Amino acid sequence: MQKNRLVNMLVNRILKHGKKSLAYQIIYRALKMIQQKTEKNPLSVLRQAIRGVTPDRAVKVRRVGGSTHQVPIERGSAQGKSLSVRWLLGASRKRPGSKYDFQIKFRINGCCQKGVAMPYAKRKRLIEWQRQIELLHIFVNP
Repeated sequence: MQKNRLVNMLVNRILKHGKKSLAYQIIYRALKMIQQKTEKNPLSVLRQAIRGVTPDRAVKVRRVGGSTHQVPIERGSAQGKSLSVRWLLGASRKRPGSKYDFQIKFRINGCCQKGVAMPYAKRKRLIEWQRQIELLHIFVNP
């Protein structure tokens, strides 16, 4: 599992004060809990959760003349993955209560179930915002 890019992204995001082994322990405990609860491969559950949260577009502000317009732009897969990992871990940090590995497990399982976890709701808000912009026809050619 150490050679997996997604696991390394999570570890590097969790990392504080250079304690990489502690970050690996947190991720491994979370993945072990996922495996015990779902009885599936934890990496496939993690991939599914990240895929469910990853936004495909972003909104960028463009200034034309004296006014500013919000323009939807395509987001690369690497940018989308890093943003979804950030959302997932940020939601885990905000949740009060028990251990961090339990919070990560809860968020990953919630993202797989669609609609349960906060990062998924954040993605839905982003998509709804993009739809509103497209309906208003505020497109500016860069």
